[in-house]
Amino acid sequence: MQSTHLVVESAIRPTPRVQQVRGMFDLPVEATSRVEWNVHLPLDERPWHLGLITGPSGCGKSTIARQLWPNAVGHRFDWPADASVLDAFPATLGIKEVAVLLSSVGFSSPPAWLRPFHVLSTGQQFRVTLARLLTEFPSLAVMDEYTSVVDRTVAQIGSAALARTVRKRGQRFVAVTCHEDVIDWLQPDWIYCPANSLFQWRCLQRRPSIALLVRRVPRALWRLFAPHHYLSHSLSPSAACFAAFLERDQRPVAFSAWISHFTQHGGKREHRTVTLPDFQGVGIGSALSNFCASLWKSLGHRACSTTTHPAIIAGRLISPRWRMVRPPSLAVGRAFPTRSSIKHASARLTAGFEYSGPPLDRAVAERLLGNRKADHVL
Repeated sequence: MQSTHLVVESAIRPTPRVQQVRGMFDLPVEATSRVEWNVHLPLDERPWHLGLITGPSGCGKSTIARQLWPNAVGHRFDWPADASVLDAFPATLGIKEVAVLLSSVGFSSPPAWLRPFHVLSTGQQFRVTLARLLTEFPSLAVMDEYTSVVDRTVAQIGSAALARTVRKRGQRFVAVTCHEDVIDWLQPDWIYCPANSLFQWRCLQRRPSIALLVRRVPRALWRLFAPHHYLSHSLSPSAACFAAFLERDQRPVAFSAWISHFTQHGGKREHRTVTLPDFQGVGIGSALSNFCASLWKSLGHRACSTTTHPAIIAGRLISPRWRMVRPPSLAVGRAFPTRSSIKHASARLTAGFEYSGPPLDRAVAERLLGNRKADHVL
């Protein structure tokens, strides 16, 4: 695609109100309204994955997108009113693929996957719509009014998650929006501004950093995170709990609880790790989990984790900080098995991992464990 001349015309019916406005503002008497653009998008010059059409309202963004890609603008889906969002995805897509895709765009709350679309939060609806777009438009997906219905935190975090997913899957995605605050997070390969007919290629840059503070927290904070855990709302009374807070406003965004690991080797085991929905998809949960594991390692403990979440398993399989000690199976630990643990483990596949990354500085670990007011920049 190079240069394209686009023209949009619509008939003007001379109703009494139209004639009155013509007289009030001295508008010319014309039978049609005509708008035209000379669009230059040299998208064949180089490979790309992400594009952005942006500018003020009324500059022609949506019209241009619909004219250029009439079959790709498809974000107004029909969602089943009496079935989960999972059932809206193509039947040819396996459930593991759906789970990984939802998680990759930052919608990592399996309990919410079971709900109909209309009861989800606005941010969750935004994420699941992105996932479905990537599924149903694998060659090129175009989303009009991109991030217009979500708050700016969701827009930015969601853009970073989307960008990583699109590039990993080798797809193409064009966002159409008036919100320029997503540029640094989406990191598009090109930007087009219809208001001044300006097109520019961009070099890939790092997204803005997210400064976090980690501190030990009381178990009571779990109430904020419990509804979003993929497996259970319960928390062990003996759990040592940590949370990550946004440095800029001290808002809690992720939670990780650890308990003693009663095996012949001992150590600590990851019990619950959750990231709030608005902050999923950019690796905050993984960073907090790694940090806690490095803390325990610095104090001489083995740090282990057992998970059933496909996205977490996939991430740890390629992580240099974790090694798999048990592949996905229905195996039950031999040490101190209970009726509840046997029943629980036999109902789902789990995989076991041990932290093999570098330890945290021991002085920092001891300070965090011994002083609830202490924190550490992550």
